[in-house]
Amino acid sequence: MKRRVYRLEKLEDLKSAPSLSRSVILLFAAACGLAVANIYFAQPLLDAISKEYGVSHAHIGIIITITQICYALGLLLLVPLGDLVDRRRLVAGMMLISVLGLVTIGVAPNSAVLLAGMAVVGMFAVVVQVFVSFAATLAAPSDRGRTVGLVTSGVVIGILLARTAAGILSDIGGWRTVYFVSAGLTLLMAVVLFRILPRNQKIKRSISYPQLLRSVFTLFMQEPVLRIRAVICLLIFTAFSILWSSLVLPLSAPPLSLSHTAIGSFGLAGAAGALAAARAGHLADRGLGQRTTGVALTVLVGSWLPIGYTEHALWALIVGVIALDLAVQAVHVTNQSMILRVRPEARSRLTAGYMIFYSIGSAIGAITSTSVFAYFGWTGVCLLGASVSIIALLFWLLTKREYVTFPSKSK
Repeated sequence: MKRRVYRLEKLEDLKSAPSLSRSVILLFAAACGLAVANIYFAQPLLDAISKEYGVSHAHIGIIITITQICYALGLLLLVPLGDLVDRRRLVAGMMLISVLGLVTIGVAPNSAVLLAGMAVVGMFAVVVQVFVSFAATLAAPSDRGRTVGLVTSGVVIGILLARTAAGILSDIGGWRTVYFVSAGLTLLMAVVLFRILPRNQKIKRSISYPQLLRSVFTLFMQEPVLRIRAVICLLIFTAFSILWSSLVLPLSAPPLSLSHTAIGSFGLAGAAGALAAARAGHLADRGLGQRTTGVALTVLVGSWLPIGYTEHALWALIVGVIALDLAVQAVHVTNQSMILRVRPEARSRLTAGYMIFYSIGSAIGAITSTSVFAYFGWTGVCLLGASVSIIALLFWLLTKREYVTFPSKSK
C-alpha cells in the first residue's frame, strides 16, 4: 500500500512564531478543566440520581449518553466557529450559556428537565476544544505539541477532580449542590476569560457558516491522518467511558458500599494521565507520535487485568486506573498534536471533526457499560473494555504505515 508522507507545517506557519505566555497557557488549562468537569460530574452521582428519579441501573447511563450526543452536536455546530469569529467572545458566550444549563440541572423537578439541562451543558462544554485550537494557533510551531499537552493536562485534571469534587459536595449537600457550585465557578471564569484572553487577529471571512460546516467533512476526505486518528480516538474513549461510567455501580453496592466521596477519590489515581499528557505532546514534536501511540495502546490493553479485580482488591483498581488514564491521555495528546499540524488555517475544524469521535466513543461506552453491568456484572464490563482496547491496538497496527510524519523544523 502506498504510504502518504506529510510535512506537518506549512511554510507560512513557520515564518512567525506566535508567543503564548505560561500564565495564559495555565489559564487555558484551568478553564478547560472547569468546562470539561461539567460533563463528568454525573458519573460518580449516577447511583444517587437513579434513586431520586427512579431510573434503573440498566438505563441510568442515558444521562451520560445524552450529554455526549449533545457534545458531539456542539463539536459540529459550534467549534468550527473558532475559524470564523473572535474566539475570545465565543468562549465567554459559550460558558455563560453553560451556566444556565447547570442551574437547570440543579433545580430539575423531574428527569425530563434534568436531561434538558444535561443536553445544554454537554453542547456548550465544547468550549474546551475552542481553547485547544486557540492555544495551538498562538503557540510557536516547535512548541505546539507541548502547549497542547499542557492545555490537555488541564482537561485531564478537570475530569479527575470532577469525580472527587462531585463526591465530596454530594456527601455534604446532595448531588444538586455540585451543579450550583459549578454554575458559580463557571460564571466567574467566563468574566475572567473575557477580560484576560488575547483578542483574535483579524479573521478573513472567506466562507459562509454552511460552507464552514461542510468543510469539516471535506477535511476527513482530504486528510488520512485525521481519519485514522479519529477512529483511534473513538476506540480509546469508548474504553475510557466503559470504566468511568460504570465504576460507581460496583463500588457503591455491597460488599464495598463506598461513599460518594470515596468513589470520587479514585479519580485522583488517574493523575498520572495528566502528568503524561504534556510529555506525549513533546514526543510528538520530536516525530515520535507513532511509537508513543503503540506503547500507550499496549498499556491500555493491559490495564483491564488489574481493573478486573476491583471487587476483591481496591489496590488493583488503583493500579488499573493509573495505567488506563495514562494510556488514554497519552494517545489523545499525541492524536491532537499530529492533526493540528496538518492544516493551520483550519485548526478549529480539525479539532471539531476529531472530537466528534471522542463524543461518540464516550456515549457508546456509557450506555453499553451500564447495560452490560446490569446483566453480566463487573467481569462483563472488564471483558468489554479489554475487547475495545484490543481493537484499538489492532487498528493502529494495521494503519500505522498509512502516513509518515516529520517533526517541524524551526530555529
